[in-house]
Amino acid sequence: MNSHYEVTAIAAEKERLDKYGRENNVKTFWVEMTRKITPVEDLKAVYKLYKYFKNEKPLIVHTHTPKAGIVGMFAAKLAGIPIRLHTVAGLPLLETSGFKRKILNFVEKMTYSLATKIYPNSFELKKIILDQKFAKDKRLRILGKGSSNGIDTNYFDPKLYLETDKDLLRKKLNINKNDLVFIFIGRIVSEKGINELITAFKKLHEVNSDVKLLLVGPFENDLDPIDDSNLEIIKSHNNIISVGYQEDVRPYLAISDVLTFPSYREGFPNVVMQAGAMNLPSIVTNINGCNEIIKHKENGIIIPVKDSVSLYNAMSLFYKDRIFLEELKSNARYQIAASYEREHFWNLLLAEYKNLENLHT
Repeated sequence: MNSHYEVTAIAAEKERLDKYGRENNVKTFWVEMTRKITPVEDLKAVYKLYKYFKNEKPLIVHTHTPKAGIVGMFAAKLAGIPIRLHTVAGLPLLETSGFKRKILNFVEKMTYSLATKIYPNSFELKKIILDQKFAKDKRLRILGKGSSNGIDTNYFDPKLYLETDKDLLRKKLNINKNDLVFIFIGRIVSEKGINELITAFKKLHEVNSDVKLLLVGPFENDLDPIDDSNLEIIKSHNNIISVGYQEDVRPYLAISDVLTFPSYREGFPNVVMQAGAMNLPSIVTNINGCNEIIKHKENGIIIPVKDSVSLYNAMSLFYKDRIFLEELKSNARYQIAASYEREHFWNLLLAEYKNLENLHT
């Protein structure tokens, strides 16, 4: 977008934001935000953003994530910003209930009412928004076939990794070349299906010793911790390897065979597209986003949510039927490149910005 607009990136993680600004040659503005319900801090963030918007007078404000959405759209509306866009990449409220659910429903509706246009990043997510009566159909729009940013298949390309490089990483992680490696990438929390994944893998390993589970992502023990028993299994199990948060996940995908992603809720998960681009089939749950990227038994397997038995059966199928595994591997990259190439998505987004700009002027 630098070729068409003056871009400013706004986010809550200051060090990452500064680094992002330098690497992408854009201005940045830091606003402290939390992932929790914190009304006082949120109002402070709204006021700080409001002052910034009044001074800068941007044409477009485009927000992502629930917290940035309510804070950014509220501040932009108060400041009189004409084009206020919000991308919905998942609804955390779907996993809540009671009074907290009522609060989150209210916040979601308010965010959408403050935006001039709302972009669900999957078709199933759009249906959920309409079913929940958060917004009317005419204010919702999906760009292309979904996603928030597409995927760069030149960056996520298995050909970038030589066999010698992969052997070095396998040796470092104590993975044998003949091991079947299942990988999970994301936050190590309950709503990502980690409890079910540990249960399924433990059972699989009891029958087949030449399997490994590679966990790539940070533990978040304060918001949505996994069961203590499974945390102990991760720490003690010789065939479960946890490497924490990694800025570059490609080397880990390059030495893996199957992505296991049993999440309870998603928008349009980048990791499933990334794995596919790296020639990995995925085991995903039957939730929005996942069930749009994955076509059952073509480039992966779709299983029910919160079902460790179905997850075990899918993992076991890949272990037993290597011809089936190779067939799905051969389909994986093509399906992603055909539908979700990043540059194509950027052109769609640019066309959307220009169209809205023309309507405004």
